[in-house]
Amino acid sequence: MKTTLLAASVAALLGCALACGPALAEGQYRNPDNTNPKDKGEGTYPVPYKKPVVAEVTAQLKAIRAHMDATTPTRIISKRTKQPITDLKTPNADAIFEPSDGDYGIQVYEMGVVHSGLLKAAEATGDQSFTAMTQRHFGFFAQTLPYFRAQEQKFHLERANSFSRFLDPRSLDDSGSMCAALIRARLAKVGPDLKAMIDTCSDWVINKQFRLGDGTMARKRPQEVSLWADDMYMSIPALAEMGRLTGNRKHFDDAVNNVMGMSSRMFNAELGLYTHGWHANLPDAPRFYWARANGWAVLAMSDLLDVLPKDHPGYPKVLAQLRASIKGIAERQSGSGLWHQMLDRNDSYLETSASAMFTYVIAHAVNQGWVSPTTYGSIAQAGWAGLSTRITAKGQVEGTCVGTTLAGDMVYYYHRPTSAEALHGYGPTLMAGAEIIKLVTNPAFEVQHKVRTYHYMPKGGQTDYREHH
Repeated sequence: MKTTLLAASVAALLGCALACGPALAEGQYRNPDNTNPKDKGEGTYPVPYKKPVVAEVTAQLKAIRAHMDATTPTRIISKRTKQPITDLKTPNADAIFEPSDGDYGIQVYEMGVVHSGLLKAAEATGDQSFTAMTQRHFGFFAQTLPYFRAQEQKFHLERANSFSRFLDPRSLDDSGSMCAALIRARLAKVGPDLKAMIDTCSDWVINKQFRLGDGTMARKRPQEVSLWADDMYMSIPALAEMGRLTGNRKHFDDAVNNVMGMSSRMFNAELGLYTHGWHANLPDAPRFYWARANGWAVLAMSDLLDVLPKDHPGYPKVLAQLRASIKGIAERQSGSGLWHQMLDRNDSYLETSASAMFTYVIAHAVNQGWVSPTTYGSIAQAGWAGLSTRITAKGQVEGTCVGTTLAGDMVYYYHRPTSAEALHGYGPTLMAGAEIIKLVTNPAFEVQHKVRTYHYMPKGGQTDYREHH
């Protein structure tokens, strides 16, 4: 009942966020910022083309938070009987985390991004209830880690143990993203101190992950030595946060080294895009510019710059690389504000998770002064216009590509399914909405609606529209 009422209230709040002015037909919108209803020069749009309204963006973020909260239980049950297990002193071989309604694993890398997004939403809105789910999840981890450790010691379940990612991590996917989220929550004093989990996951990233000879993070799949652009996010933010947590500059050095090592092999400077992967034995293989891989890359660089000391010799290198990537990505934004599954292929479908990452990173870069607001502010705003249509009244995020491996043919990428149960879209969308709130309330510039479009101008900047007829 509580969830139903919340969904109903959120649906009412969304109102204009989803309909945005008088709709001519389904999927067609007028711009409510144009107060002249008879303006023949004003078009109609497939998305809500307008300056984002803070209350509406906040309502959508609250809807996502409510959906995540309602669909991620934190209980132990018997795999066999499905009944709750409350005895945390006697290990039971059948004990597992209660599965989520939406197949949202509470320790997977995608959930690390969700927690990072919730922390950012709390910061942007001032509403600390955004962190309640993080506190619940992390409190559950603190309570149950000793139980599942004892279960593993007694029954040797390995990957069947619900806590396996933090008892026996085996990849960057197991460790990096959640490690960064755990550190961010710890430094924000949200939830319990999970130092034991941080130690385990950071040890994997720092000391155990397979690497190239120059220290670049690598995998032994799908070929003997392969790089994945995804791994920029699965490693670099954790290294950066370890640098912030410990003050040890070697972690910042490692993070910068991985940005440059990955970029030297996977970034196409002519296009301004990252190929999904690179193989040591086939360095000249055809390149596939999968959108989410590019999202992981720019998100990783953005996260690093947030904590990298400005006097670090790698700071200008990472900033230059991020700027080059943002330019390449911005030039490929579609007419809906979203980006295509394959960035260089306009006949591939429009995909949500990458679009959310791009919207966040571009808006964040503007807010941080890394790129010009006059160049990129309206691009971030347009990204949110498209993204807002992918958020349902119930807080589901639609149109997200499901988990995708590093492949070698275009047919595979084109036909990856999309699903509202693909967790990859939720964290980035929370981050994007939070940053858009900061963008439209940033005191450093103003958003001008002139000649039916938007201009992000530094405060005090002088423009002249007298020649306009």
